[in-house]
Amino acid sequence: MLKIKRIARQLGSTDGAEIAEVALVLPVVFMLLLGAVWFGRAFNIYSTIQQAAQQGAVTAARATCATCSDAFPVDGTVTAAVGAVMTASNLDPTQIIVSPSPLPSLCAGLPSGCSVTGKITICRNAWLNSAFPAQPPQCGTVVSFQYPFQFYLPGTSLNMQPIKLSAQAQSRMEN
Repeated sequence: MLKIKRIARQLGSTDGAEIAEVALVLPVVFMLLLGAVWFGRAFNIYSTIQQAAQQGAVTAARATCATCSDAFPVDGTVTAAVGAVMTASNLDPTQIIVSPSPLPSLCAGLPSGCSVTGKITICRNAWLNSAFPAQPPQCGTVVSFQYPFQFYLPGTSLNMQPIKLSAQAQSRMEN
């Protein structure tokens, strides 16, 4: 009888409960931490490509010389500006995906057109601020592209799922 009471006392103790709790909680905490790291990386890449698109739009909208009329940089210069920002942040500009053309409304009386150079869509002479009636529309450029990103979250539905991060920026043309 004494032996049965001793076994019952040992079974009633909580000596191994901590190990079982850690075994259940640790994978969940690890997945939350890993998810925060990967979502942080996705946000960092999004911020970088948005900055690259903005730099490309600024480059496309600025005249190459102050005394020239309508002497804007060639598309290769815009692509190089975008690539320089991305390379500075250790992103590979060759992975850029062509984004659907933004189809902006074009400035009246100016030569128009969107071109795709190096998978970057550059639209010149586009109306900016047309969606905001309080501001007068201005003529400018729109630069857009997409960049792929892939999550690595084992055991979740997001694991190895590719997503396309879109970047689009506009800048007013200065003649």
